[in-house]
Amino acid sequence: MIERAFQLLAALAVLAAPGASLAQAPAAAPATSVVLPTQAGGPPASAPSPAPAVNPNVDLAFGAYQRGLYATALKEATKRVSANPVDAPAMTLIGEIYRDGMSVKRDNAEAARWYKLASELGNREAQFQLAVMLLQGAEGVSADRAAARALLEKAAAQNHSGALYDLGVMAVEGEADSKPDFTKAADYFHRAAEAGDDNAAYSYGVLLRQGRGVALDIDQSAVWLKRAADAGVVAGEVEYAIMLFNGVGVEKDEAAAAKLFAKAAAQNNPIAQNRLAHLYASGRGVPKDLVRAAAWQRFAAAAGLEDKDLDAMLAGLSQSDLAKVEQIVRRQVGQ
Repeated sequence: MIERAFQLLAALAVLAAPGASLAQAPAAAPATSVVLPTQAGGPPASAPSPAPAVNPNVDLAFGAYQRGLYATALKEATKRVSANPVDAPAMTLIGEIYRDGMSVKRDNAEAARWYKLASELGNREAQFQLAVMLLQGAEGVSADRAAARALLEKAAAQNHSGALYDLGVMAVEGEADSKPDFTKAADYFHRAAEAGDDNAAYSYGVLLRQGRGVALDIDQSAVWLKRAADAGVVAGEVEYAIMLFNGVGVEKDEAAAAKLFAKAAAQNNPIAQNRLAHLYASGRGVPKDLVRAAAWQRFAAAAGLEDKDLDAMLAGLSQSDLAKVEQIVRRQVGQ
């Protein structure tokens, strides 16, 4: 499935600007700090979109698709369209197969053609998927932000969570002739989260915590960020871990925070790696372990996150300890 990270590139530039509440400074906390700062980054990229949502009582086409029998799925879906020229779910499935190159050569233009046919019949998944292609642009498909927005609005009107989320991202990005609209973004993120989008839960939680586009509400922010963390959204894991560690909006629990940092760190989040290193260095939430602290800080530093205070704390490790650090790093890289 296509990842929608491209839609966030412009948004991140906006969010990194001074004063933008979703911009969270990447500077590491001082080694002696007991308050962990927030992480870097804006709304996370959406998870890959699932297969088209359809009636569970459909015929062989979707059953074959779900079992990975893509050639059969394409054949059966084509038969469905031949028998019923307004079978939008089957058209959407054909678009999916061509877009991902499942049993056929990847063909974005052909995928877009099928998505367009289905979207004109009101299929919200086709509208969304075609909008994604138009936002990104691809071989055989020219980018068209205005057309993408129109399609997203149609899908959002049918409560498509991904479309609502992407409209929120576009509101954060702003247009060439307008500034970011965080009030609109908060509304879209909230609606997307209510419709089931966990990345939107993260984004809405951040806006609530910052009081940007919505009334400041730390307690509700914790609720939404916890949902994102529970769903495995890495950015949500880091943000909720910080709230747990500091006891902000939720009961303080350093051990639980450490577990979340460790989970996000294992998924190569440099902020989590740095914060976990601080916890090991200070023995907060985990047993004090300078070797493990140094290992995690190696990963964070390799990703470009410098922390001179932490480096100074770990500078006195013995050659024996440094050898252990190397072992941990190699073992982690080998996973």
